[in-house]
Amino acid sequence: MSWQPHELRGDGRPLADFLRDTPVDDLLVEKKALVFRGFGVTEASLDAPMDLLLPNRLAYVHGNSPRTKVGQNVYTSTEYPAEYTISMHNELSYAASWPSRLMFFCAKAAESGGATPVVDGVTWLESLDAPVREAFAKGVRYTQNLHGGMGLGKSWQETFETSDTKAVEAFLDASAAEWSWRPDGGLRVSQVRPATTRHPVTGAEVWFNQSDQWHPASLGDETAMMLAEIMPPEDLPQSVQYADGSPIPPDHVIQVRDRGLEHAVDVNWQTGDVLLIDNVLVGHGRRPFTGSRRVLVAMS
Repeated sequence: MSWQPHELRGDGRPLADFLRDTPVDDLLVEKKALVFRGFGVTEASLDAPMDLLLPNRLAYVHGNSPRTKVGQNVYTSTEYPAEYTISMHNELSYAASWPSRLMFFCAKAAESGGATPVVDGVTWLESLDAPVREAFAKGVRYTQNLHGGMGLGKSWQETFETSDTKAVEAFLDASAAEWSWRPDGGLRVSQVRPATTRHPVTGAEVWFNQSDQWHPASLGDETAMMLAEIMPPEDLPQSVQYADGSPIPPDHVIQVRDRGLEHAVDVNWQTGDVLLIDNVLVGHGRRPFTGSRRVLVAMS
């Protein structure tokens, strides 16, 4: 049987009480993803279990997906049109540091669809053809063009949750990124990151990059062609190359995207569910949906 997230069912106690008697840290490393179901969690009662699952919650600094902050380092899941799939990825794998775990909370399940697929990072890596793995072996270079208040994509103020240029510069210097301010007030950031990483406890090597999401090929032929007509690749809001600056073939990133989705397992939400994942061992995404859906995310 293929890998599945481990489900823990409510036993009449509040989730926070259940968590105090459960070895969550060990379970998460062993099972990689945990679903807490039937505990009657609501958005109003979320803080107590969240404090136990996510000590030292992190802000979504340097995040590239559109979200709304709804609490103390709590955000809506990626605000992307409901009819589209969000492909598999590990949160902030393109950054110098990333959260070790993510927690999702389903405040309202969609009318239909809207599952959160999760994929075992070891399986994802092993599913790729050998030439693709070899091509990525030296890593990837991510480039962002963040506008200063008006333009395509996200602004640097939104991305770094500050309007203090010195704070942004200090953050980027600490992450060994190359950066420059643009004449129009925007910010260009470039950084080289590995394509895989190893889990700090298990030592397992996993696929760990977002090249497929940053590559124009993932936008679909029509959108990619339209963008190519109005701006060169280096001026796109985000783009990716191999670490040496050479282009990544579209078929490589399409294979990465498709193999991740092929080996993913859906977590089909019920209102009140809590999902905890190891952000290194497991990638996640989103299936299309109909109706309103509210899923919150926090990270630690």
